Amino acid sequence: MRRKSRVVDIGGVKIGGSEPIAIQSMTNTPTADYKATIEQILRLEEAGCEIIRSTVNTAEAAEGFAKIKKAIHIPIVADIHFDYRLALAAIEAGADKIRINPGNIGSRERVKAIVDAAKTRNIPIRIGVNSGSLEKEIVRKYGRVTPEGLVQSALKAVETIEDMGYDNLVLSLKSSDVPMSIRAHEIIAEKTDLPLHVGITEAGTLKSGIIKSAVGISAILSRGIGDTIRVSLTGDPAEEVFAAKKILRDLGLRKSGISVISCPTCGRTQIDLVSLANQVENLAENYPQLTINIAVMGCVVNGPGEAAEADIGIAGGNGEGLLIKRGQIVKKLPEAQLLSALKEELDNWN
Repeated sequence: MRRKSRVVDIGGVKIGGSEPIAIQSMTNTPTADYKATIEQILRLEEAGCEIIRSTVNTAEAAEGFAKIKKAIHIPIVADIHFDYRLALAAIEAGADKIRINPGNIGSRERVKAIVDAAKTRNIPIRIGVNSGSLEKEIVRKYGRVTPEGLVQSALKAVETIEDMGYDNLVLSLKSSDVPMSIRAHEIIAEKTDLPLHVGITEAGTLKSGIIKSAVGISAILSRGIGDTIRVSLTGDPAEEVFAAKKILRDLGLRKSGISVISCPTCGRTQIDLVSLANQVENLAENYPQLTINIAVMGCVVNGPGEAAEADIGIAGGNGEGLLIKRGQIVKKLPEAQLLSALKEELDNWN
């Protein structure tokens, strides 16, 4: 059962409660280079990103942020560290949410300046706590970075901002340690009803980062915890969006999009199945409106049976291929025509 959290509106995208778990990513272009950043965000929108975050680390970035906001179609979050004046500039530029770690903003007066500005426009504040920047006194208390320490830091920040008369908040507790992340979310979920942004920080490069993120994020979501997610990868942010969509779909939390099922190959395989499966996966990205399963099998002996649960499938070997719909062979054709036959079916799918 999904944890009951309060609903927060981020520029028209609602998270928490029974709202769909939202997919986030973060730009890796310099925000001051607003043209490059706009181009990247538009590409991420097309990939399925629903909330985007961009750093505002300089006055020039704040100026670029204002131009970016006007050119995109999804909510944008300003990522702020250290300089409270940049948070104020980002709010003025139209930020839909502000992400801060109150611990590195400085004095209470500076944090309050951000809170007051956010309150004026009813902009949510995301309190982000990371294991790598935990307060020294909390680390000393527990002897090291622990899940309990992450939770204490987060709740301390929540108390600080709520004491200033503002509770339009989102929380994130991130670590690159998967078991620590899971445990921290289990604890915090029992102590507050604030919506939670889930991710494994500094997860790594494409291959290892997707695996690590899938393990951690899936474990947390499967406990009913989490209202929005980001898969943090060292690479193209579009890969983050793809991975997030796949995680949500495979957990049954999203129904949209095509799921590609392919066999792992064996000694019976007489087709370049690896290449074919990759081509099918790339093809599937052109049909975001379809909610179906596609099976790609490398054996005409077992392929039809293995593909029976899929909406549509192809199987090939030794120069020939089969097109399969809902478990029934509907066409035999040369192996070289399998991909084009599949595309034709997707073009006319209903």
